[in-house]
Amino acid sequence: MLHPGLQAAFARRNALKIISGLNNFNGDRVAAVARAAAAGGATFVDIAASPELVRRARQACDLPICTSAVEPEAFVAAVAAGADLIEIGNFDCFYAQGRRFEAEEVLALTRATRALLPQVMLSVTVPHVLPLDAQVQLAEDLVRAGADVIQTEGGTSSQPAHGGVLGAIEKAAPTLAAAHCISRAVDVPVLCASGLTDVTAPLAIAAGAAGIGVGSAVNRLNSKVAMVAAVRSLVAALESSAVAPAIA
Repeated sequence: MLHPGLQAAFARRNALKIISGLNNFNGDRVAAVARAAAAGGATFVDIAASPELVRRARQACDLPICTSAVEPEAFVAAVAAGADLIEIGNFDCFYAQGRRFEAEEVLALTRATRALLPQVMLSVTVPHVLPLDAQVQLAEDLVRAGADVIQTEGGTSSQPAHGGVLGAIEKAAPTLAAAHCISRAVDVPVLCASGLTDVTAPLAIAAGAAGIGVGSAVNRLNSKVAMVAAVRSLVAALESSAVAPAIA
């Protein structure tokens, strides 16, 4: 079931999710990210699956709240506290620990989550560690298992050889490639995430994504002014590209 506001943003192909971090349980920091997301014009926020964090985010903004986890049971209390949608994913923080998520596990997590919360909007990330053809197959299987949104990733594991604009494009290449392939295989919105900036946001939309998810480009900044400015630059980039046709 798609949240009405999110459904409209996906239809316009300019949805912007600001991610505070799967392992960020600092209530003050999460609230600051949520406030900046709202002030900057983001579509929704993504926080760790914690009832207390959901309450803090709800006090800080009126945007739809997504909670992320890799344990289906964690979503139940977060939804009871007021979360609007749930996300299996944000796997990036696990890769540095040597933790991989294979297709079978992600599919099992999706089925278990759907059994617990059959009516809640569900987004699922496709691990970038899989070959592209396997990512596409998993995305198709996830939609059949009840996923409402598919999210791509890969930026944080990318190693750009250059700086500046060229480096930003190199960093985004894995998630852009996944968005291009997956968006042509499924009939649900694809959210392109991980390693994106205002430079690569339009490329994500051109690749076929209905929106983007951004974390560190916002949540690592140390001032409200800087965070709001970063969100606004992303919104402007999406608005300039949302009417462009996807690359065939």
